[in-house]
Amino acid sequence: MINYIRDQVVSATTSLFSHGPMPLKNTLDYQGDQGLLGPGSISWRVIGDTAAFVGGIRALLVQAAHPEVVAGVEQHSRYRTDPFGRLNRTSFYVTETTYGSHPEVEAAVAEVRSAHRPVRGESARGEPYSAAQPELAAWVHNVLTDSFLVAYQTFGPERLSVLEADQFVTEQASIGALLGASPLPLTADELSKWVADHPALCASADQANASAFLRNPPLPLGVKLGYRPLLDAAVSTIPARISDILCLQPSQARSRLGGAVVSGLRWTLGASPSWHLALVRAGATVPPGLFRQPLPADAAEIVRATRTSRPSTSD
Repeated sequence: MINYIRDQVVSATTSLFSHGPMPLKNTLDYQGDQGLLGPGSISWRVIGDTAAFVGGIRALLVQAAHPEVVAGVEQHSRYRTDPFGRLNRTSFYVTETTYGSHPEVEAAVAEVRSAHRPVRGESARGEPYSAAQPELAAWVHNVLTDSFLVAYQTFGPERLSVLEADQFVTEQASIGALLGASPLPLTADELSKWVADHPALCASADQANASAFLRNPPLPLGVKLGYRPLLDAAVSTIPARISDILCLQPSQARSRLGGAVVSGLRWTLGASPSWHLALVRAGATVPPGLFRQPLPADAAEIVRATRTSRPSTSD
């Protein structure tokens, strides 16, 4: 029965990310490539944990508090008619830049830069915007970094030290720099203050529409039952000023339920299979008991070949 429930949760979760290209599809073609961040990075740990689900939801909510950024989403994105497609594109980018080989990172960044070129217009308050503007790219990138970090520190399996949190922010800044984002804070404290005190934020009709959609997205009923506690968990971590702009009401009781859902997903899903695959490509040690989902056949074969080629330690 337990295995059946676990299989159902895995199936429902992975189906959400099956509406686009699979990330790291050819990553094993780059054997030995450590990627931009590498197996010893904090980013592989943070983004590989199920708390990242909360971080992703939080990022989308907080990003909507910037009128020019949310105007670009409302006017150029197909998220209402193709919400799973947008989810997949965002997930693909995060996965490729975090865990991909160097060629995969470069390709993912180039694709985003290309997609952003035509995204320009005027926000509801009459301000012109372009997705290529360094300060707008910085808002999107920095909020994503801050959200992943806050979610991990609140709902992860352990808290990062101050040095580890700063390292995570610095690692993620190296990705933001590839997109031309600026400014890019390099410590967790600087990042948190930059997001919470950003002067450009205010309520807008576009923000209200985006927030309403995120509060009630068109998910299958079973998935929505799990999404709601994750949403509540995300809302509980948003700075008060931004919560007020977004008209969100945090609840610590609902946040605790969200934390329980994160823990349940961690037990059910294990750590990210993309993290596992990147470790295999990099030739790094795979921590025992961390991953629950099976590797693709070609990756599993590499693992078997590595094990059989190791010299025996017995006499």
